[in-house]
Amino acid sequence: MKILVLGAGRMGYGAAFDLVHNSTDVSHVTVADSDADRAAAVAESIGTDRISHRHLDASNYDAVAELMESHDAAISCVNYWYNESLSKAAIETVTHFCDLGGNNYVVDAQLALDAEAKAAGINIIPDCGLAPGMVSILAMHGAAKFDRLDELHIRVGGLPQKPEPPLDYQLVFSVEGLINEYIETARVIRNGELAVVESMTELESLSFDGFPPLEAFQTSGGTSTLPDTFLGKIKELDYKTIRYAGHCEKFKTMIDLGLCSSESMEFTGTGAASIPACESESEALATGSPATITPRKVFASLLEKHLPADGPDYVLVRLEFKGTSKTEDQKPKTLVYDIVDKQDEATGLSAMMRTTAFPASIIAQMMARGDVLSRGATPQEKAIDPEKFVAELKRRNIQISEYES
Repeated sequence: MKILVLGAGRMGYGAAFDLVHNSTDVSHVTVADSDADRAAAVAESIGTDRISHRHLDASNYDAVAELMESHDAAISCVNYWYNESLSKAAIETVTHFCDLGGNNYVVDAQLALDAEAKAAGINIIPDCGLAPGMVSILAMHGAAKFDRLDELHIRVGGLPQKPEPPLDYQLVFSVEGLINEYIETARVIRNGELAVVESMTELESLSFDGFPPLEAFQTSGGTSTLPDTFLGKIKELDYKTIRYAGHCEKFKTMIDLGLCSSESMEFTGTGAASIPACESESEALATGSPATITPRKVFASLLEKHLPADGPDYVLVRLEFKGTSKTEDQKPKTLVYDIVDKQDEATGLSAMMRTTAFPASIIAQMMARGDVLSRGATPQEKAIDPEKFVAELKRRNIQISEYES
């Protein structure tokens, strides 16, 4: 099978690595990026004649379609706003397609292509990274062990192994994606009904063996389509992001001050050329002329400048299921899935790359191999066989600790 990886950033590299080194039935991988040098560097780093690189702008529909046509499946590791157009190109070229998601509205638009994808005989499966993605399939895996499932609580976080102040956090994916998670609303199920809650709220403490104090709080996007899938079948469902204790309060203060606002504002000042705005803005600021700036753009640039990145990391995952067991007496049952993954020293792949890019690679291969029996644009928790998926995770040494509490 031939697989196309769109995007040569951290996750694109992780997906390409998995396709080449963990998958014997993948005959060729193409990695494509708008930065030709970056795509070439990924192919060279992986170092095999089973991978090639291409210069490609994801916004160029015709060029994307031309490249997709020679592949069995494509994985999008580019920014989420391209995924609807990429899905349409996949339908036109009869190419299975999955992506790392990142935005509920884009996912809705992709799922609306269901009839077209079925007619083409392909799969479009959004949100195939870590959360949503891997945890969504694990949700189905655990739910199958209950006669009746009442509650599902999902907690996920990427953490630096060596946290540094002030935020005890390092950038492991797009800063724009991080800000979206923190400012957009979260979809949950409360008392059996769909509900929306504000992100950065409902703070709680939690613990993992060997880790300092941790916290979890509501963030957007993690549940994706799960509330719709479980509606009418469960009383409570939510997703929270895990961070080192104290992170939420610090970041929420900056949100409350308007630093994540996308509304333009006029700024006049002298000696402010160091503000990371665009070139024309910096020139205006330096001369004291009025400039229009966007707080979110400035803040995102500052985060990229001052937060560490690419250091050794952990990924923590916890799914807690509560309901009634499948035994004859149907006793109350609480089941917990825990994952603690860390950077692979042998390969250099971060835990976030392994737990985000590997699931997308697995799903792309399952589609191309014919392991996904249904066709259409479908949420991953409805399309992917949980047992086969979990077996592939274990084969990649992503271990799930399962226990009853």
